[in-house]
Amino acid sequence: MDNLRGATAPISRIRTSAKVKTFVLDTNVLLHDPQSIFKFEENNLAIPVEVLEELDAIKGEQSTERGRNARRVHRILQELLPDARAMHEGVELPNGGTLSIIINPYLVDPARTSPAMARLRAILPDLGKKDNRIIAAALFVQEQFPPPTILVTKDVNVQLKARAVGLESEDYLNDKVPEVDEEASYREIPLSIYELQRFCSEGAYELDEAVAKPLYPNEYVLLRSDEGKTMPARHYGDGVVRRLKLPDFVKAPGGIPVRARNLEQQFLMDALLDDSIHLLTCFGKAGTGKTLLSIGCALHQTQDENCRYDGVSISRPVMALGKDIGFLPGTLEEKMKPWLQPYYDALEVLIPSKPQKEPQFAAKKVSKKKSKKRDEQFMAAMTAPQPSHAGHSGGGHGSGVPVKPYERLLRSGLVEIEALAFIRGRSIARRFFILDEAQQLTPHEVKTVLTRISEGSKIVLIGDPAQIDNPYVDSRSNGLVYAHNRMKGQGLAAHVKLTKGERSKLAELAADLL
Repeated sequence: MDNLRGATAPISRIRTSAKVKTFVLDTNVLLHDPQSIFKFEENNLAIPVEVLEELDAIKGEQSTERGRNARRVHRILQELLPDARAMHEGVELPNGGTLSIIINPYLVDPARTSPAMARLRAILPDLGKKDNRIIAAALFVQEQFPPPTILVTKDVNVQLKARAVGLESEDYLNDKVPEVDEEASYREIPLSIYELQRFCSEGAYELDEAVAKPLYPNEYVLLRSDEGKTMPARHYGDGVVRRLKLPDFVKAPGGIPVRARNLEQQFLMDALLDDSIHLLTCFGKAGTGKTLLSIGCALHQTQDENCRYDGVSISRPVMALGKDIGFLPGTLEEKMKPWLQPYYDALEVLIPSKPQKEPQFAAKKVSKKKSKKRDEQFMAAMTAPQPSHAGHSGGGHGSGVPVKPYERLLRSGLVEIEALAFIRGRSIARRFFILDEAQQLTPHEVKTVLTRISEGSKIVLIGDPAQIDNPYVDSRSNGLVYAHNRMKGQGLAAHVKLTKGERSKLAELAADLL
């Protein structure tokens, strides 16, 4: 009886006030953001003991973000709750709230019951499930203490089950971007025909203060006159817009010319080719060319002798970030190949093995002048025979099997295609870093990646916020939109949204209608 009485001792530090709420945290909230404990202002925070048990099972995942976050939560709780009395009675937090660990007496002694627990057992009879036990703990808090009790969880099914038993439940909203109407991919700014002509001749124009006020630095706009004449531009700050700096086309070493096919792609290419932009976020549905253009512009810059990048790194999260890939057979490269195949496909388009008459994204009119000496040397290296000892997972090298042109880029280190799971602890210097499928990451994971970028590097985050497989993020809380929202307005960051598909008419219809 003593143990039972201690487990159910009054939680004396829970505040009772009309303005105070009690939030019960699910495990996935702590794993999503270990610092969430300090982000509920002057409210009560309750953590069911079942959450500690789930964290204990996850903390052993050495190579995953979940495991690291579970260990981080344990360290925070150990510091805040140093003894048994603090565990049972609760403690005050630095932000003015309280923290308590909840042990549900109705589960300790099944003979005890209450109307709420009777309803729970009727609706969710399997109390062996951790989710149901966490809901039961929240119901106990709701019964015992006057403030409104809210279960906070990122699991939509748990939210629905909690509401079914009469318990208020919501998502963790601290890292969600504000809910806004669907924003256009760019703004249009009206000018007179004379102002537009002045912009075209001088390459820059200072907007009126009222027009420039809603614009943020590096925002792309379309200047339009009443006569229908248009000109794309970029806002550099302080109301000044300038012309885009675009070459006729970009080209990978030994590859085909690639040009922008629409206005939005012109915006993207301008941002990709500008060294003053260190972070670029790009939203785009399938087939809009975000991956292909990013790789093409990155490789184009590596041919410049004055380029500050030593090479191109391409990565994507293995769903989820840090997920154990040991279940796939073969070497690390063979395990990663299914995940990274889209980038090999893009490189095959940019540097085809066979000449193509009308390659995708190629310029329609290409000069017939002689190639530069650098391209000739590169093509010579492409066709040079390989020594018999040259090993590569592709196999066949040195035995008469031709080498794909882009494989030389990979082997030389000019292009790296790697798993994002191994980025922690690295310092990425002088690289053009492309992170695809960034909408699958949590805000904390994106922060981890961005803090790896050293001086002289550039990172491009691309993805489609409408295509999310991660069950713990959504269109407002994923790392891609979070990074865009928090970095918007910074002089070293830019954002581009692509809406027009260029892969094929079928792909465009499928992306819009299915």
